[in-house]
Amino acid sequence: MKKLIYSSLIIFGLASNSFGQNLTTRSSEFELDLTKSTNITADIPIINWINPIPDINYSEDGKIIVKVEVTSGTPLKNVTIAVKESDMKTNRGIQMLSPAESEKAFFIIEKRLTLLEGENVIQIIAENSAGIKTTTSKKVNVGEEAIANATRLDRTDYALIFATDQYEYWNDLVNPVFDSRTIAEELKSKYNFQVDIVENATQNEILKKIREYGEKKYKPLDQLFVFFAGHGTYDQTFGEGFVVTTESLLNDEGKTSYLSHNRLRSIINNIPCEHIFLTMDVCFGGTFDEAIASSRGDAGEIYKEQARVQFISRKLISKTRKYLTSGGKTYVSDGIPGQHSPFAKSFLEALYSQGGNDGILTIPELFTYVEKLKIQPRLGEFGDNAPNSDFLFILK
Repeated sequence: MKKLIYSSLIIFGLASNSFGQNLTTRSSEFELDLTKSTNITADIPIINWINPIPDINYSEDGKIIVKVEVTSGTPLKNVTIAVKESDMKTNRGIQMLSPAESEKAFFIIEKRLTLLEGENVIQIIAENSAGIKTTTSKKVNVGEEAIANATRLDRTDYALIFATDQYEYWNDLVNPVFDSRTIAEELKSKYNFQVDIVENATQNEILKKIREYGEKKYKPLDQLFVFFAGHGTYDQTFGEGFVVTTESLLNDEGKTSYLSHNRLRSIINNIPCEHIFLTMDVCFGGTFDEAIASSRGDAGEIYKEQARVQFISRKLISKTRKYLTSGGKTYVSDGIPGQHSPFAKSFLEALYSQGGNDGILTIPELFTYVEKLKIQPRLGEFGDNAPNSDFLFILK
């Protein structure tokens, strides 16, 4: 029997015109038995991962749902789910599934797996009646030690900062750009963030930049810090807050020239980064929360002493959608020129603290620096935030 093994890079070139899609991971390969078929583009089984999506994943308890779609131009013969150790040699479990007649062109698999501690490789093998096999895999690290070892270097922190102090119709401000540049420099030089500052932007420019971040590919422990500084407003009739952009009209009854908190909440929540912390130093920023929350969240949590890397990986297991605003349903001060706004000054003091002895500044720790301001800041959650989530500023 004559067989050829192709990598997914070859598949991309061969199959894209016929199927309109590619195999979903770089680790995918297919095996072709030339004694049974030579029609490569029509016969390749296509495996589409629905869950998990990243190539490398993390789980404290080892419980994970695997869901894939398999399609094939030639009827499917079987689909195998295998769980292996990291060396891909030792099987920890294997199950072969045979699609029913009605499923031989399109087969959906959904399985709940409990994995052993350490690094696990979940492998999916789809074989059709033409003798072509497609193989693809994902890694799942289970347990504190495995997660810590796998994530020592495998993460990136991003900061996306919007600052506006020049307006066409509203009064100009004195500190937003100054505040933002100072915060950006601290994040970059002390905390190793990749920083992107957008100054005096229109609504379209802001949305275009957020779209750019929405199209980035993130690793599971990556973080994204989003900061807005400038004018904000609230419409009593609409019951909604807005970010005022550089071209926003002063008297805009329809508020179409403003960026609504509802829209902002939705598009930031949809950015495919697991850990997002939104901070807004704008008037009426607290109306970002539909209920205008006044909760201090989990600011009173006492963290157990543990290894630094293990602490980081543990805190970043849960999906984060947190926000901090400089006030609630009220105006906030822009401050004295060149001396920062009161909120920015306190936020910077938190960054200057460098997270104390462990060099890790958490949201609860950060909140203690701003909570005593005359205008009460608001800390809350939005979108798909998970219980016990956090965002970490990690001293490099």
